[in-house]
Amino acid sequence: MTEAILLVGGKGTRLRPLTVHTPKPMVRAAGVPFLTHQLARARAAGVDHIVLATSYLAEVFEPHFGDGSSLGLHLEYVTEVEPLGTGGAIRNVAARLHSAPDEPVLVFNGDILTGLDIRALVRTHETTGADVSLHLTKVTDPRAYGLVPTDETGRVLAFLEKPQTPEEIVTDQINAGAYVFRRSVIDAIPGGRPVSVERETFPELLSAGAHLQGMVDSTYWLDLGTPAAFVRGSADLVLGRAPSPAIPGRCGDRLILPTARVAPDAKLTDGTVVGEGAHIAEGARVSGSTILPGAVVEPGAVITDSLIGTRARVGERSILTGTVIGDGAIIGADNELRHGARVWCDAKIPAGAVRFSSDQ
Repeated sequence: MTEAILLVGGKGTRLRPLTVHTPKPMVRAAGVPFLTHQLARARAAGVDHIVLATSYLAEVFEPHFGDGSSLGLHLEYVTEVEPLGTGGAIRNVAARLHSAPDEPVLVFNGDILTGLDIRALVRTHETTGADVSLHLTKVTDPRAYGLVPTDETGRVLAFLEKPQTPEEIVTDQINAGAYVFRRSVIDAIPGGRPVSVERETFPELLSAGAHLQGMVDSTYWLDLGTPAAFVRGSADLVLGRAPSPAIPGRCGDRLILPTARVAPDAKLTDGTVVGEGAHIAEGARVSGSTILPGAVVEPGAVITDSLIGTRARVGERSILTGTVIGDGAIIGADNELRHGARVWCDAKIPAGAVRFSSDQ
């Protein structure tokens, strides 16, 4: 097993404004583009050839990663002119694969942070003789996910839509977004049109009698599709809760990138990241947050579980909790922004304009 496909073409609409100028896999988590962590983990598992299936803002990937040699990889890039869905994207890059028809090809979604044992998934695929093997994870509340029940041997029995009633929750196992395909199965996906592996390819394979194998791995798993999840994932990488060989520093309570400036009395905790050229001023407190390169946090500001975009500025004494500030935005002094607030790129909020408490 030497090659993989990474699906990195999504628009990341749930993450806006983080993804206005940056595709979702290139948003920084623990100091580097999130995609770097996925590439590094694949390389550590023995993969040496990866094809990136790109679409939205496709032009930013290759200038950053090049041919992949700096990561010990051979990277290729295939861009969809029109979005083709998960299955269509996989089929669209098939010509770049080197595997023989019966050999395994790894496929990853580009927005999942996981501690999956990649080698174990490949071993499961090979020992069971499956056509497709799926990483499954168990969740406490499966109502937001499609369910994947299996028999006692791990063979997939069905793909069920999101349950609407308690009676429909027949398992707590869900599709975790990593697969091993037999190469010939990829070649059989219809080309030139949108295809969903979840809604079309997998159910049709089951109906045709194909062998789909599930492997439950309930180590760390997080879908980074929302701002709150992305911020949490970055903090968990810094804290060492989520594994990655690509963290540019030691795991701990905080990660400060080179050229960042942090005042001696500023307090950084709970996996906070401060990017290159960013400035955290006197008396500021930043917890569980990501401060992207060039951002400024002024004296006395308090930032919790939030993401501050590139070159954005948070004014003195402003309090931000569970918020996202877009690239270049300016938050004036003495503002309060709470959970779910998203300030768009280059927006300007005057001093004291947004509050949830008295200004006295």
